[in-house]
Amino acid sequence: MALVDVTKSCLDSITQISEHIEGAVVYLDAGSTESFQFIGAFPLLLNHGVRAICSLENMSSLDAAVDWNADSDPDRKVVVVTSRLLSDAHRYILRCLSTHLAVRCCTIFTSISEMAHSAYPDSPLGPDAFHEYESLLVQDYEELVKKGEKKPIQPGVSNFKDNIDLGDGWSGLSPSEEGSTARDSYGENLIAETEVGQNLVVSVRHFPMIMCPLSPRVFVLPSEGSVAEAYLSAKHEDALSPGLPSLSTGLPSDGDDIPPGATLTANFLYHFAAKMDLKMEIFSLGDLSKTVGKMLTDMSSLYDVGRRKRSAGLLLVDRTLDLLTPCCHGDSLVDRVFSSVPRKESTAFYAHIKTSQSQLKQGPSNLERASLDVQIPLAKILSEEDCKIDNFRLLESIEAFLCGWDSNNSASQILDLSNLKNKIYNEKLPQLENELLRGSLVTTENFRGTPYLEALLDRKTKEGTLLVKKWLQEALCLENILNVKARPGFATKSELQAMTKALAKSQSSLLRNKGIIQLAVAALAALDESHSSRWEAFSNAEKILSVSAEDTSQSLAVQIGDFINKSALLGLHGQKNGKLGDAQGVLSFQDALHIMISGYILAGENFPTAGNDGPFSWQEEQLLKDSIVEAILENPSIAKLKFLHGLMEELETNLNRIKSEESKKESSDQINIDDLDDDQWGNWGDEDVDDTNSSQEKVYDDMQLKLELRDRVDNLFKFLHKLSSLKSRNIPLKDGALDSDNNFTGDPYASRGLLYKLLKRVLGKNDVPGLEYHSSTVGQLFKSGFRRFGLAQAKPSLADQNIILVFVVGGINGVEVREAQEALFESGRPDIEMILGGTTLLTPDDMLDLLLGKSSYF
Repeated sequence: MALVDVTKSCLDSITQISEHIEGAVVYLDAGSTESFQFIGAFPLLLNHGVRAICSLENMSSLDAAVDWNADSDPDRKVVVVTSRLLSDAHRYILRCLSTHLAVRCCTIFTSISEMAHSAYPDSPLGPDAFHEYESLLVQDYEELVKKGEKKPIQPGVSNFKDNIDLGDGWSGLSPSEEGSTARDSYGENLIAETEVGQNLVVSVRHFPMIMCPLSPRVFVLPSEGSVAEAYLSAKHEDALSPGLPSLSTGLPSDGDDIPPGATLTANFLYHFAAKMDLKMEIFSLGDLSKTVGKMLTDMSSLYDVGRRKRSAGLLLVDRTLDLLTPCCHGDSLVDRVFSSVPRKESTAFYAHIKTSQSQLKQGPSNLERASLDVQIPLAKILSEEDCKIDNFRLLESIEAFLCGWDSNNSASQILDLSNLKNKIYNEKLPQLENELLRGSLVTTENFRGTPYLEALLDRKTKEGTLLVKKWLQEALCLENILNVKARPGFATKSELQAMTKALAKSQSSLLRNKGIIQLAVAALAALDESHSSRWEAFSNAEKILSVSAEDTSQSLAVQIGDFINKSALLGLHGQKNGKLGDAQGVLSFQDALHIMISGYILAGENFPTAGNDGPFSWQEEQLLKDSIVEAILENPSIAKLKFLHGLMEELETNLNRIKSEESKKESSDQINIDDLDDDQWGNWGDEDVDDTNSSQEKVYDDMQLKLELRDRVDNLFKFLHKLSSLKSRNIPLKDGALDSDNNFTGDPYASRGLLYKLLKRVLGKNDVPGLEYHSSTVGQLFKSGFRRFGLAQAKPSLADQNIILVFVVGGINGVEVREAQEALFESGRPDIEMILGGTTLLTPDDMLDLLLGKSSYF
């Protein structure tokens, strides 16, 4: 039986559409680019005859220049691959067609199925969504072409863009996205020379395998795709964030209340299973997972009758059943890399999209996820001298050319060239290096058959860096570079840096070993003092909270208060010294709030008798509130979170006023009383009255500001009470069945996440309260028939399946991937193939944004 390989299935899907992409200019949106980067699809696309691979959001008329050649076919093809709804990508597709006016064939591949398009709320497309969109796109395109032909074409004037109103489609482009006149001159020439809009053929096809595999058996969805960006919960009492499922209270959900993220997730999983040739036995834990499971069951009952496929088990789990694991800074090298290395800025895709009336009432239905496209800083590791030499060779060649071309005017041109050289040397060189010398993580890159990311996902930080060191040593031996010495044992930052520089010294070695070099630079960024010290400080603080939670609630509250006070003192000290950055190894005030979230979740798990007023006593919580209020009043810049939105400016103004009054008071105290003459004493009483009135107004303003701030902080603690009640309000966690192995095993601080405990119980064939099996309609009919004769069948067990797909609705992190593999290994079932997936890859900073940041309902 063939092994399950997600990456190979994605590459095979590209091969299956080779006839459509051959000889075409392929445009990828941000989500598709992210996916194709992880699976290493760009060489495969070129092997299948693709003429160019371009960005859909950043497209230009100059993209058409790439297919200029003598034997060019006049009937050009454009292929668009998008991970978004057609209605969202429409404006970019329309701009693409209006720019490449010689196009005769446009094929659009979308990861969102036709069924999902019709089921999506506020979708303008019906059941026959793809055919409807084909006709709508041709209609909009022809209207744009007619508008572009109204004015006569003049040289140097962009008539076509002036006459095209891209707002005629579902949404318009902003002026900044339309490009400059110079960039559109190519499109103007095509209007003059080509018959436009004749026989344009548009076809829309479904391409479901757009995902980001971290290994052949671990994947997440693209951060800028419609599935990952869709809301997983509407705003109500049990909701925490649009990026997380609501609390699993067990209340039945109305069909109209199903969030769009659930619909898109169910459709994705169904078509993913179909591509992998799997027939799913579906199990779910959590309210939203049950909704997704029911939708999957209905689709399977309708479309899978009579098909022979491999049987597999699907386990759906709500993220809100365990928020502590992704909030904590666990021992995972992959989590450290994604938290330390800078990421690509997300495309502002929805910034200019027009919303419908229902969306205006309910608010936006999409959120911004952190990009998975890490920007590995290769410029820091490569030799600076070599970079300077390579950058200035071109300038020296231009200088020699100018001297030979025009000896009369070359002097002034050479002076300008030397000024440019100095400017690049002094200002632009670091920026150019950072922009051009960036690496990325690719799943298919391997060393002698060992995939990098797959090998590191199961490793802790020390084990992972040691493995990277071993790969570097073997690569150096193959390159006959033997002058780099390394001591046996734990890999240090200096050793990794020296080996990476030696391996990247020559261009040929750099190209041959770019995979391990990129991974080593990413590991170096994670081990850098500025990142590792903060991570270790977080980890130590979380261990202290875990130990305190085993004691009493008072001990835990004292520890949380201590972290808040220390971080506030640090921020105040840094403000006085004029240093806004955080000291290495010390947590900021925002970090202390992050720790407080973990502390409240821990308190709810360890003190279940706590009521709605929180896990701590009134006195303990009041001390925490006072500490936070005082810290924000003394230094408002330390807490830039959503709950202070609209109040930050007033807080900073108040702080500046207090500082100015203190400075005035100090200066007035230095005035000698002998300098005062007798005439000034006559107005002394009147001045005292004026000062008293103004001081009363200031006191009133200060009180108003403090009351408003205390009200905001009270709301913050109400939200923390909701987090502390996760165990009592989530029905599957109420009876504590999943807490049976919550004891600290081996390492007294190493507690396991929910996914590990759940898999241990499932693979051991133990009952899991709240775990629901979704039987198909046909299966329910057979069961009801057998029951009449006393032959009722037992509920299937997930452990009976040889292939198990675990999908966490809301996202996963690196620690959970490692713990899931450990649970499978400890079960003694080497015959089981497990695939682990999630909505996105979560880091602790992502969780803070979901709970308290701009992506929170709080």
